[in-house]
Amino acid sequence: MNTPLSYVLFTIGAVILMEFVAWFAHKYLMHGILWSWHEDHHKPKYEKEGFWEKNDRFFIVFALPSMTCYILGSLYADYRYLLFVGIGISIYGLIYFLIHDVYIHQRFRWFKQLDSKYSRGILKAHGAHHAKHTKEDCESFGLLVVNPKYFKRNQDRVEHH
Repeated sequence: MNTPLSYVLFTIGAVILMEFVAWFAHKYLMHGILWSWHEDHHKPKYEKEGFWEKNDRFFIVFALPSMTCYILGSLYADYRYLLFVGIGISIYGLIYFLIHDVYIHQRFRWFKQLDSKYSRGILKAHGAHHAKHTKEDCESFGLLVVNPKYFKRNQDRVEHH
């Protein structure tokens, strides 16, 4: 279990698993009991005051498990694999930040429109999610894994509700 290959697998596995953890948290926590933190993220830009959103608290919430894994994996040899789980969570956090905050919402203007079928699909899916300004009746809670319907051209896409 404490081999370089296992560490790579733990890291990659954590990155992949985090997409599903993020989907679950987004659908059932952010659009549920923690809506008061997430609500301002669904408000149109012109209704927001300042740069920060209450929704930004989730970066700290998701950093806590990663930090815990770093600490336990560094302190205890029997739990070394947790260090690599923490690294995987951090990598997913970086991916999430770059795609969600930099690319989709342009909170940082580091790069503009990417032009690939996948990037357009992610934008469409996220746009569909933000079409609702309430916690109910939203769709598309994932970031990297989205419904294949968003990868079709607009004229080819059939909406199913």
